Amino acid sequence: MLPAIWNGLVEILKFWMDHLLFINILLSIMIVFFERREPRSVWTWLLLLYFVPIVGIFLYFMIGHDFHREHMFRTKEIEDAIHSAIRTQEETIRTDRFHPTDPRLRKFSDLVLFNLEASDSVYTADNHVEIFTDGKKKFQALYEEILRAKKYIHIQYYIIRDDELWRSLEKALIQKARSGVEVRILYDSMGCRTMLKRRWKRLAAEGIQIGEFFPAVLRRLQLRINYRNHRKIVVIDGRTAFVGGFNVGREYLGLDEKFGYWRDTHLKIQGSAVLALHIRFILDWNYATKQNLFTQDEYFQEEDKRKAGREAVQIISSGPDAKEQNIRDTYLKMISKARKNIYIQTPYFIPDESVLDAIRIAAMSGVDVRLMIPCKPDHPFVYWATYSYVGDLLEAGAKCYTYNNGFLHAKGMTVDGVVSCYGTANMDIRSFKLNFEVNAVIYSAKVTEELDRRFREDLKYCTHITPYIYGQRSWMVRVKEQFSRLLSPLL
Repeated sequence: MLPAIWNGLVEILKFWMDHLLFINILLSIMIVFFERREPRSVWTWLLLLYFVPIVGIFLYFMIGHDFHREHMFRTKEIEDAIHSAIRTQEETIRTDRFHPTDPRLRKFSDLVLFNLEASDSVYTADNHVEIFTDGKKKFQALYEEILRAKKYIHIQYYIIRDDELWRSLEKALIQKARSGVEVRILYDSMGCRTMLKRRWKRLAAEGIQIGEFFPAVLRRLQLRINYRNHRKIVVIDGRTAFVGGFNVGREYLGLDEKFGYWRDTHLKIQGSAVLALHIRFILDWNYATKQNLFTQDEYFQEEDKRKAGREAVQIISSGPDAKEQNIRDTYLKMISKARKNIYIQTPYFIPDESVLDAIRIAAMSGVDVRLMIPCKPDHPFVYWATYSYVGDLLEAGAKCYTYNNGFLHAKGMTVDGVVSCYGTANMDIRSFKLNFEVNAVIYSAKVTEELDRRFREDLKYCTHITPYIYGQRSWMVRVKEQFSRLLSPLL
């Protein structure tokens, strides 16, 4: 039996080697003429295919094949109501009847309009937003909200690890499921590849519904590295939602010696924006499970007509199913509106040319641009590519910092102390284009100033990368940077 299998593998390998040139030519034609890629990405793939053909072919089938661009997710059952609200808000802005409580927000009315037009993001102004930058506090708040749940708990994470943090949440979820609360958990197949299937089956036996996004083909063998669902959303009873950078695992509590303290940013939102996050969850759930939760009216009823707060929020999402890169374009629009300062925190800074140019232009125009990245890599190639782009910003006059008090995983940007955008998306090509992401755009000086305050507090634990320090890099570091930057369209 084994010799026959071995002979079969040898024959397959021989076929590939005999037809290597033909396969390379075929893939090159597909990349150049049939896939709408940016020129830089095209050249990167062509170089890989011709100089390291076997590796190039393998990588193409693993991460390069372009995903279909039609919308995977539909909102047929509620799209009329959504579009009606959007058209009303668009008309309000176009006829100059947009009057936010803070007059400083008026100059961002075109950003509101852009998100209404580009991504059907309803603008809601009755929200309360709470910021978490520490994992223990975030998960304590989540645990307490789970215990308060009366109707349903909908959970979506990219990574869920089978450790002490998950077991404490799991225990609470089982308790609520047994009491009649509906519990749904949606996880990404790659992000949760270390979770044993029997753990999900145990939860299903307790009445908890489980959804898997893009399942592996052969057990844990995941051939689709791109197009992962990187969103982290929790919605409870339609009254409270969580969104941000924290996944579920002990490292997010600062308990992993490799990373140390984990500095992230997560938001707890109460108010009308919760519905937008819930719709995002339901769209992903429907696709993964082939169910249709839009037929269940209880998810779209107003639980409490009293205002939760006064913060205005738009929920924006992006992914390979969308025609436009909505989160990237929102960042571009925010950068163009900046007049005083831009503060950026991201673990991975691999911008495309449009974002890089926009930040450089802002810095050269006198805007106080500050970028904060980690001091240690969790993905080496990505880290060194990130570090290479620091040089571009320094030349433009931006200030760049490495965070030394553990690992920085916060993902977002603030502008002029008035508007901020935080969520699950890193400032890199993968998040902008290849993964499914969700962010909250917050039009609130109160929330944005608090985010700015925490950014400035983080500076106490940072090393300022001056042009002199950057210029002292060793030749080995420079080689790593250049090689990683060459691969940046693929990272």
